[in-house]
Order: sequence, then C-alpha cells, then structure tokens
Amino acid sequence: MNGTEVQPRDGYDIELYGISNGSFYGIHIPAIVCIVTSFTCAVATLVLSFKSNSYRTFFTSWSKGNRFVVYLAICDGLFNIAHFTDHMHIVIARSHVYPRGLCEFYAFTLAVFITSQNLLVNIVAINAFLLVRSDKNIYFGTTDWRLLLWIFGAPFVGAIIAAGLGTFGPNGTFCYFDKVKGRITQIWFTTVPILVIFVVNAVLYFLTWLKIHRQTSNINKTSGKMSTTRTTSIRSAQAMSLFVVAFFIQWTAMGVFGLWGLFVAEVPQPIHHFVVILSNTGGTLNLVVFLIIRRRRLGIWKSNTRTSSLATKNNADKSKAMTEENDKAANDTPF
Repeated sequence: MNGTEVQPRDGYDIELYGISNGSFYGIHIPAIVCIVTSFTCAVATLVLSFKSNSYRTFFTSWSKGNRFVVYLAICDGLFNIAHFTDHMHIVIARSHVYPRGLCEFYAFTLAVFITSQNLLVNIVAINAFLLVRSDKNIYFGTTDWRLLLWIFGAPFVGAIIAAGLGTFGPNGTFCYFDKVKGRITQIWFTTVPILVIFVVNAVLYFLTWLKIHRQTSNINKTSGKMSTTRTTSIRSAQAMSLFVVAFFIQWTAMGVFGLWGLFVAEVPQPIHHFVVILSNTGGTLNLVVFLIIRRRRLGIWKSNTRTSSLATKNNADKSKAMTEENDKAANDTPF
C-alpha cells in the first residue's frame, strides 16, 4: 500500500504548469500582454463601428457584415475580461484559483465565448459560400434572433450542463475544463467542435475562393462586366472570408493542442506557448481585418465617385443612373 501512487481527485491535486520547470511567467506574462492588446483592439473596433453608424439603427440599417464585426468584438471583449482576471489571479497567487466557485465561473465564461466565436465564424463562412454560390444571404430574423440564439444560446446551455456535471476547474494552466474530471467533456465541448468547424471552414473557404477565382477569370477572358449584384456578392464573400482566415490563425494551435491531447497525457511545452498566445489575439486579428475591409470600401467609394464624375461630364442623365447604381454597390457591401 505504501508504494501505491495516489491518484489526483481533480485539477487542484495537479501542480500548476510551469512552476517546476521555470516556464510559469513565460506562459502567463505573454498571455496577459496578448489579452490586454486584444481587449484594447476589441474596444477600438466597437468604437469605430458605432462612430460610423447609429446604434439606434443597428438592426434596421446596419449591414450584416457590420453586425458580425460587433458580435465578434463583444465575444472577444468578454472572453478577454474573464481570461485576464484568471491569469492575473494565478500570477499573483502563484497557485490555482481559489475558491473553486470563482475558477468555475472563469471556466464557464471562457467556454461560452470561445464556442460563441467559433460558431459565429462558421456562420460567416457559410454565408460567404452561399453568397458566391447562389447570391443568397442567410436571413437571421428580426434583431438577428436566430443567429444570437445559436451562437450564444447553444454554448450557454452546453456550459450549464458542463457546470452541473462538475467538469469545470483548473486545467493545469488556467481555469477551463478540469484536467482530471473534465477531460472527456472538454473533448466533446471544445476539441471536437473546433476540429469540425476548422475542417468545415477550410472547405468552405477553399470553395468560396475557387468560385470567386473562376468567375473573375471568366470575366477577364471575355472582357465582360459583372452585374452590380454579382460584384457586391463577391466583395461581401471576400470580406467575410478574411474573418475565416483570422479564425484559422487564432484557433489552429488550440485544435492541435486538443488533438494531441487525445493521444498523450502531456502536450509538448511549445504547443502550450502557441495556445496561450494565439488564442488570446482574437480582438487584434479582427481589428486588423476590420481596418483592411474598411480601407477597401473607402477605395471602392472613391472609385465610384470618380466614375460618376466622369459620367456627369458626358451625360447628366446617365450620370444619375450610374451614381445610384454605384452608391447601391458601395452601401450593399457589408463592411
């Protein structure tokens, strides 16, 4: 009996990752820096969005793409707040988060908003694919209730069930799914969904890119001109696809971490570092994408203005019609 190894009852019985090998601060300090940067960028995205559009007309006149931006920024911001306090608590105490209820709260919040982001970007990828495939825009209902119910409601219910099963707690690095009691739940709540969404997004992204490439190539070969509606759909799909690229950058390491963890008890330390850095860059990546798309739209608007001015010199009536068409194209572009 004396030689029997005591099995850990939960994540609190496992040593905090990085304490024994000296990598403790090397994990948590970069994570905190990335979280603060991400949160700042998420706030900047919200400020820029509401500075350009009135909050009173959010559901009536804002484009779908602009609303996507706001939802992503909210997910990033709330995720960052919970994760920042979690990491700071661990750094200051140099131990697991106590009391357990607080750790479970951090874990619950992370589970909800990580899943919400993944589901939302998956919807963006599907919408982009349908736009270039059939010029179809998914209708989410008045006030986007169908979208919001899916991206926030489903993760919330799932997290409630996980909390009821007692699977939240220390995972060895921060508060998420308990490293002992929550291994199976994490596989089905995080690892499998991320891998499935990753594959689906990759396939849809490739098909979307392929469709756009073929259509633009055919137009160039025939020296033809695409209809305004078709041009708008392609621009919308290209814009949405950038958020899918940001998703790949942010969550690839997490997917690799989860997949690796299915086969071994301890994932290599470099992957730990990639996870804590990349998974905390969501707000930064989405702000970069938002600014790229905003710059593109400004370029489209200037181009349309020059075209309309030239047309005015040639024919006033023709100019009026062209201006209306160009304005429609610019306004219909979702960013």
